[in-house]
Amino acid sequence: SSLMNSLAGGDPENQITNEWLSLNEVVVDRGPSPFLSNLDLYINDYLVTTVQGDGLIISSPTGSTAYAMAAGASMCHPSVPAIIIVPICPHSLSFRPVVVPAGVELRIALSSDARHTASYSIDGRNSGELKKGYQLRITTSEFPLPSICRSDQMNDWFEGLGMCLHWNQRQKQLPLNSCYLSSANVNSSPTTHSSSKS
Repeated sequence: SSLMNSLAGGDPENQITNEWLSLNEVVVDRGPSPFLSNLDLYINDYLVTTVQGDGLIISSPTGSTAYAMAAGASMCHPSVPAIIIVPICPHSLSFRPVVVPAGVELRIALSSDARHTASYSIDGRNSGELKKGYQLRITTSEFPLPSICRSDQMNDWFEGLGMCLHWNQRQKQLPLNSCYLSSANVNSSPTTHSSSKS
């Protein structure tokens, strides 16, 4: 899975458009600005919300185990056709990551009352400044990325989670009987007191 991104804006007669493909995610954040990001998020030209916080991550399922997961999103199997929207340090406790169907078009623009421009980066490489009058459009790419599996897609993915992320690895609980026996042995162990006779 991959994302198609384009940046367009400027004078309507002399519009500038750049296009990129990304494998993992598109990040729009406040960059070096001390102010909160104020970003309008549209899905299929419908204003969904205004993002107030440090920014926004738009992730493909492949990128869900990277920056998106670190920011609190769920891990998503690469064969699930979806786009994951993840706020970065939002100033609202109810603003949680959401998953939307692949194929929708997301549009991110500065809000009219934004105090500063925003920064964007595509897979951590292609970066730039999102100014007023410009918008970043993101949708699922029509060119999916093929991958080679050792056994099959499901087993390989879960093995990768275990090897790379140590997913759900922890010290196993002792059986109930051994817990009681070990605590009983500790409580009933004889103590030796040294006494001196005079």
